[in-house]
Amino acid sequence: MKPNQSDVDLQSLSFVKHKLDSDKESVSPKPELEEQDPFGDESQAGVKYKTMAWWQAGMIMIAETISLGILALPRALAVLGLIPGILTIFGVGTISTYTAYTIGQFKCRHVQVHSMADAGDLLMGRIGRSTLDVAQLIFFVLVMGSHILTFSIMMNVLTEHSSCTIIFSVVGLLASFMLTLPRRLERLSHISSVSFVSIVGAVLTGMIGVTLVKQGPVHVPPFSPPPKVHDACLAIANIIFAYAGHVAFFTLFSELKELQDFPKALALLQMSEMVLYTVAAIVIYAYIGPTVNSPALNSAGQLFRKISYAIAIPTVRTCL
Repeated sequence: MKPNQSDVDLQSLSFVKHKLDSDKESVSPKPELEEQDPFGDESQAGVKYKTMAWWQAGMIMIAETISLGILALPRALAVLGLIPGILTIFGVGTISTYTAYTIGQFKCRHVQVHSMADAGDLLMGRIGRSTLDVAQLIFFVLVMGSHILTFSIMMNVLTEHSSCTIIFSVVGLLASFMLTLPRRLERLSHISSVSFVSIVGAVLTGMIGVTLVKQGPVHVPPFSPPPKVHDACLAIANIIFAYAGHVAFFTLFSELKELQDFPKALALLQMSEMVLYTVAAIVIYAYIGPTVNSPALNSAGQLFRKISYAIAIPTVRTCL
């Protein structure tokens, strides 16, 4: 018995449709794994990373950015001059705000980016990834070394015993290691809040110290004599370093509950650092004058120097 002609036609059409669909799937671009969120679907995850509110991210950004750099700003004003120094602080702060906002926009458009190396790979391929990966690693090592050195100096000041500098450095290294153990940045937000209060308290104590050490503001000209090239470059580099927290922004933004809230965290950071940097630099420089030290806490007198360093302990440790 011959099959019905209509049944044969339907089977033929079904086969052709299946063939076309399979061919279409083979040539259609499949979504790349790298274009997905770096943490993937966390609905069934045991550890959820995207848990930070914008203010928590802002506190971590403040703790990561406002640290030792602020202590070099009064000396930068002494080298560059009062007016040029203030303009440089505001100018670098404006550039810092714009570039940080651009990083946030880039992250919103390419959610898979989790570090500077990822951004380099997206922009320039393997060469970009390797270049920014190495640069990022070197930057982190140098920043960590700077904080360990400052920790050892701080302990020397507090203990008045400089023969244990190496031991103090090892203690600082171990403390740094312990603070990196939490798997989620959200758990560091509370420590970062303490760090923020710590650095503000240390700077305010330093400013009070210099006002008591000196009977009144000294005369500081609006413009200093032209500095040597290397001194000017060092002063400008210290100002840039004070704003240099961008390397961690991709990672911080990745753990936000709502990625679109990054401008709020950024605004909290930039307003805090620009106001604090400007006020601290002007007050300390105005009372000490061209002889101001770097770090500036060393100009606050022996007693207030110790108090300021003691208050700054959470900041020195957290920023590592």
